[in-house]
Amino acid sequence: MRIGVTGASGFVASALVSELLARGRLTGDGAPLRELVLADTRAPEVDDPRVIALGGDISDAAFRARMFEKPFDAFFHLAAIPGGAAANDYALGWRVNVEATVALFEALAAQAKPARLVFSSSIGVFGVPLPRQRVDDETLPLPTMSYGAQKLIGETLLADLSRRGMVDGLAVRLPGIVARPRVAGGHLSAYMSNIFHALAAGEAFTCPVSADATSWFMSRACCVDNLIHAAGLPAARIGARRAFNLPALRLSTTELVDGIAAHFGGHVRGLVSYEPNAALQAQFGDYPPIATPIADGLGFRHDGDAAALVANALGLGAAATRGAA
Repeated sequence: MRIGVTGASGFVASALVSELLARGRLTGDGAPLRELVLADTRAPEVDDPRVIALGGDISDAAFRARMFEKPFDAFFHLAAIPGGAAANDYALGWRVNVEATVALFEALAAQAKPARLVFSSSIGVFGVPLPRQRVDDETLPLPTMSYGAQKLIGETLLADLSRRGMVDGLAVRLPGIVARPRVAGGHLSAYMSNIFHALAAGEAFTCPVSADATSWFMSRACCVDNLIHAAGLPAARIGARRAFNLPALRLSTTELVDGIAAHFGGHVRGLVSYEPNAALQAQFGDYPPIATPIADGLGFRHDGDAAALVANALGLGAAATRGAA
């Protein structure tokens, strides 16, 4: 089996690569992984004879030609310019998130045998304000950021190519994935990860949303499990809907802090102060309940509860309960 991963050095993709290599196949009885093509702006440094590491720009036709020297059996498209960066540089976001995505999808569609294409979309397709009661599989996407609009374009193309039998695609809408390293990366929602690291280290943390602000969370470990699950799903189980929400934990800031306290002690609650930013809270801290019947029926999972989320997000070993229903 030949598998491709774009954005392969990224936060989620690097963990996906490690897990793919460890498992050696997408499913327990599936074909063995023979070649894993990793693409990023700099060639990923992965020491494994099955890996072909390529450094370059996915919006460059010559670079894409190197990737597609042979056809793929499965392909994970995770490369993207994230929300804040796409908002600040519209041309860059359009070139990578739309033009390069279209070109990659068309290259996959040109294969004689359709590949399973897993596209990391985003809950950003919904925009704000979100419906007050809940978000479910019938909620109309109405993006209010360029990033969300660009992801929705990718979803639409993937669905059309799948309908035509040119690819076998799934676009899974990711919630906030935690806990990202504390580095600049263009993510307006960085506080959602920074609070994990600060409290785990016993540091004071000023939260830019209120104590009762609610968001949707998923650990990186759980996200990787869900991406691999998407790649290995039998085609017969997938219906007409090719883009849908993944299960996520809806937690208030207080509930998240309680989950961190379950591992690091009750004193961490006293390390948190609140200075809500109205615009940030409207974008990331006012999420209603989420219902995901399509994903639930296909076997996708969230982390289980706040304490398990923290354990999975911070790699706390035996305390983690990955993929709990």
